[in-house]
Amino acid sequence: MTQLSAGICLRLHNAQTGDDDLFTAGHTVQFLSIKQVTPNSSGNNSALDRYRIIISDGEHFLQAMLATQLNSLVQDNSIGKNTVAIIEKLTCNFVQNKRLIIILALRVLSTNEDKIGSPSAITTPPPELADASNNANAGPSKPAAPQAPVQQQQPPPPPPQAQPSRPQAPGQRGGRAGSIYPIEGLSPYQNNWTIKARVTQKSDIKVYSNQRGEGKLFNVTLMDESGEIRGTGFNQVVDELYDKLEEGKVYFVSRARVNLAKKKFSNLSNDYELSFEKNTEIEECHETTNVPMVKYNFVELSGLESLAKEAICDVIGIVKDRGELASITLKANNKVIQKRELMLVDKSEYSVRLTLWGKQAEEYNADDNVVIAFKGVKVGDFGGRSLSMYSSSTMSINPDIEETFMLRGWFDAIGTDKSFQSHTNSFGSGAGSLSAFDRKDIRNLNEVKMSGVGMSDKGAENFCARATIMHIKSDNLSYPACPTQGCNKKVTEMGTGWRCEKCDRSFEKPEYRYIISMAVADWSGQAWLQGFNDAGVAVFGHTADELAEIKERDESKYNVIMHKTNSTTFNFACRAKQDTYNGQVRVRYGISRILPLDYREEGGYLRDLLRTPWAA
Repeated sequence: MTQLSAGICLRLHNAQTGDDDLFTAGHTVQFLSIKQVTPNSSGNNSALDRYRIIISDGEHFLQAMLATQLNSLVQDNSIGKNTVAIIEKLTCNFVQNKRLIIILALRVLSTNEDKIGSPSAITTPPPELADASNNANAGPSKPAAPQAPVQQQQPPPPPPQAQPSRPQAPGQRGGRAGSIYPIEGLSPYQNNWTIKARVTQKSDIKVYSNQRGEGKLFNVTLMDESGEIRGTGFNQVVDELYDKLEEGKVYFVSRARVNLAKKKFSNLSNDYELSFEKNTEIEECHETTNVPMVKYNFVELSGLESLAKEAICDVIGIVKDRGELASITLKANNKVIQKRELMLVDKSEYSVRLTLWGKQAEEYNADDNVVIAFKGVKVGDFGGRSLSMYSSSTMSINPDIEETFMLRGWFDAIGTDKSFQSHTNSFGSGAGSLSAFDRKDIRNLNEVKMSGVGMSDKGAENFCARATIMHIKSDNLSYPACPTQGCNKKVTEMGTGWRCEKCDRSFEKPEYRYIISMAVADWSGQAWLQGFNDAGVAVFGHTADELAEIKERDESKYNVIMHKTNSTTFNFACRAKQDTYNGQVRVRYGISRILPLDYREEGGYLRDLLRTPWAA
């Protein structure tokens, strides 16, 4: 039978300010019952659910609430009646004259135990309530008889607000009392809390218009050691609080309303957000210990294919190339917005295009080959995989973190000479990702031609080949395309701008896209392959816009880039399809994916080949 932490329920019941270990040390308890107390009537948002848990130490039991971020433990039956678990982190508050324990983190030990002991309810009130009750009941009465002198007692501590184990925030205005509360424990069920958090992102003031009229708003991202939360202020609150908050500084924040988070406006994982009000108090804190600058959860660029479209992630990379500032016109309101594209690379030897928008695009002025960490960027499926910044996304140039120094050292040592693979779209139903390029599917070019791949009545056929670039036609290497995402149609120059007939809009400048024709060869023969934008970026290491600019600015540098592409070997995934040109039937080979050779993998393959009967 599992040993419970005897006496812990009574200790929690009688806890007072300063009992630090009580709220952070692990306590082994049993859950006697779990009950949903606020059913979710909408049926589609589990963040609205709240669960009451009766915890027992074998001697006594008391009531607790499960933090909403742990709701999944109940919903997937990880915890239930008679579960034994270690409560690793908790906090408490007073609700309706009862001390309420809020479980923030736990670890399950057993789910099939019998009831342990014969626990009973605790009948005495918590110390604070007992003192309050005695004071309230003590009406005017005759003076008490003189008593022998006794040691002077300390005044009763103030009622604990959120987490009694935390010290009171220094320098709080108006003498407001309150313990520092962790962001991860905030919910609409607490009041009189104070958080100590760093502003990691602050938006511009935005103007909006809806059925109720016009207004303005701003938002910030607040972070402490436990998590992040978004705060938003509207109208008059913008005038009062906007200038008080600065990115990078730490503040005490209190008297804001805690609401359910509107996920479509936020990329944070927190189920709640703060709404700043007229009486919200914000005070700068100059003691910034234990408040992190920013927390990253980096994803390698090669791992972007495993993330869903619209997913939010953090990445760090070298800016291999940056595009010029461009503008597009939004279809919804004809608003013109600025954009700039960066080409990021990292140690996984992948590259990805990341788009900056608006003010971020206009003010970007970092040097080439700089290290930038991005937090909260959105994953897109344009061209396979791409990244885009939100208004709430942040980027840090050369941040003082270990990943920066590792990436800088790798790039300066060997990264400058690497060929980087882009995330192009997969072909066929079973092709999988580029990392799954399978050696057994590779066919030599002569075999492809002799077997008539692409000539059948079934339409296009897929094949894989390993070949070396022999020549790339330099004329008509790219075309002026519509910069609207997802369009890519050729635009026509019309005097002062460029016209897209499909979008029925004009643009100041086009976005050039590759359309390349290259001769490749292997040991068996030669073939001409046709590729589009992603193939061109993989081969040249530059966007078509950048290559066109290089050609115009420095012809010799352009020639060097073209020359370096020759004699470069790639793995190609192709589609073969017949067409008719000038009355002659022929087969065209289009590039679906392109992958640089992994020489470590190839070396391992050759090593293993020597151990097979083939080498005997």
